Amino acid sequence: MSKNTAPPSMSGQSTSTTSEDAAIASADVAAEIGNQVPTFADLLPDIAKPYWEFVQQYPIIEAAIIFIIFWTSASFIRHFVLNLIQKVTSRTNSHLDDEVIADLRNPVFNTVLWFGLIVATKSTGYVDGLAAYISPIALSMIVLIWTRATMTISGKLITAMSRDQSRFKTMDVRTEPLLVITSKILLMIVCAYLVLVIWGINPVGLLASAGIVGIAVGFAAKDTLANLFSGVFILADRPYKLGDYINLDSGDRGKVTHIGIRSTRLITRDDIEVTIPNGLIGNQKIINENGGPGHSMRIRLDLQCAYEADLDRVEEVLMGIASAHKEIKKHPAPRVRFRGFGDSGINLQLMGWIDEPQDRGRISHTLYKEIHSTFRQHDIEIPYPKRDITILEQSNSG
Repeated sequence: MSKNTAPPSMSGQSTSTTSEDAAIASADVAAEIGNQVPTFADLLPDIAKPYWEFVQQYPIIEAAIIFIIFWTSASFIRHFVLNLIQKVTSRTNSHLDDEVIADLRNPVFNTVLWFGLIVATKSTGYVDGLAAYISPIALSMIVLIWTRATMTISGKLITAMSRDQSRFKTMDVRTEPLLVITSKILLMIVCAYLVLVIWGINPVGLLASAGIVGIAVGFAAKDTLANLFSGVFILADRPYKLGDYINLDSGDRGKVTHIGIRSTRLITRDDIEVTIPNGLIGNQKIINENGGPGHSMRIRLDLQCAYEADLDRVEEVLMGIASAHKEIKKHPAPRVRFRGFGDSGINLQLMGWIDEPQDRGRISHTLYKEIHSTFRQHDIEIPYPKRDITILEQSNSG
């Protein structure tokens, strides 16, 4: 029984239809790669080759046997080899290597299966017609599988490196989103290039023809592009990072939970997620309450005491309240400052440092309650507007 041993080529006789030309062009690069793939008979020992020649008389059975052998090999690698490697990595202090091995299970398994399909196709000689597309499809799937796995693993590696300041001092949490997004973009570009090459498409010519289309798309998607560029500038300039509590000119405020290439997400005090396009954030003033040397911030409580009050006693009482509060930091120490004379009393402020900016509302609430209660215990008056009304009686004489 004679079999075709080589995929179709573009040399020789001219084809009769344009569709046949496209099929040959799409399989050309895959054919060159396929020529480097050995047949299953080449992998067998000499003692088994006579028996395999008998199986080769039945191509369908031959292809099924090859595919089953590769499926068994893939299952053995996933369930035994990788499990053995994971037992070794489980002895380390880091969980990153365990996660990487877990992320490699499916890519390794599927790669062996798709490679087995290529070997089965070449060994049986089914390379004409629709079978000519098997190798390009299999190679494309292998590229896509490993691109997705590499994107996942690279993201975890960058996250682990940016949070290990003892070993990777040049990276921090602020640069993490930029590095993750950049790595994904580069991997997608490489993936697209490889897939185009596999299908016999010239990437250079495609890019040249896409220039005019890109200009038209740029005008149509100017807002989206503005968000993308603003996202890159935000990630590069790093006005805030994940976990920071920010205030915007628009009135939006909350904790940053996600910094994307198109938008930023905040969780407000009401536990509502707000998604803001980066183009809007890039044109606003940003107040980062977690900025500076640390995460802590100082809260200020505006108060008044009566003009008749003993100011030293007022200061002593307020300092006692602040010092006894468990969420007011001892260093820097809290302080009381008298700010001026008001219409009804003396203006003053109680100031203290807290660990997290998002807690300032709750802590201020408890402090105001304690101040009101303590002032009443010590007969310290909290002034309010008063008006003295004098009634004059006028006698009617005559």
